[in-house]
Amino acid sequence: MFVVLFSSLVVGCSHIEPRVDIKIPTSTTPQQNVPQIVLNGAIFQVANASRPLFEDQKPGRVGDILTIAIVEKTSASRSSKSSSAKTSDTKAGVPTLAGMPGKSFLGAQIAANGANTFEGKGETANDNTFSGTLTVTVVSALPNGNLVVAGEKQIGINHNTETIRFSGVVNPLTIQAGNVVQSSQVADARLEYRGKGYIDEAQRMGWLQRFFLNVFPF
Repeated sequence: MFVVLFSSLVVGCSHIEPRVDIKIPTSTTPQQNVPQIVLNGAIFQVANASRPLFEDQKPGRVGDILTIAIVEKTSASRSSKSSSAKTSDTKAGVPTLAGMPGKSFLGAQIAANGANTFEGKGETANDNTFSGTLTVTVVSALPNGNLVVAGEKQIGINHNTETIRFSGVVNPLTIQAGNVVQSSQVADARLEYRGKGYIDEAQRMGWLQRFFLNVFPF
């Protein structure tokens, strides 16, 4: 019995935070140094072959950086309503009872009636807006040329820390001037904005209140 009560207390007091599933690292591993090649004075150098002479200087290799312009706005609403009603009425007389007229029993009759009514209504609305910029790093390049990017930013203000994490797949054709990409043009985008500190603690439910919220049946 004690084990059951202790388990209920632990489950009730636990606080599970929903998190965005960002599976890839938000920073790249150091790349191996490219061997230095002695320049021979020619216009075309083998050492710069990885960057063609007439190609736009856009991010395309692991370790390159680009800026994500985060402009996210979602709005959703839903409403539903249902109702049902049912009534019934039944009456029956007793003309004879044990061979005697029913009137001898004060006109005995059987009557039954019933009614059932149900009505339900529900409505929900959600409106979210997020805007800002975040510079991310190319962590890998796919065979079709798309770039897998990820990055994070941490801002500490007094005793609070704000963390922004982002990951997704970028098509190089959507990269604008200044190496900027709109977040709406990023595939498989994962965006997380989370705070830690006094402000975040003030928004959490106390452990004892969470316990009663989980064990109360009503």
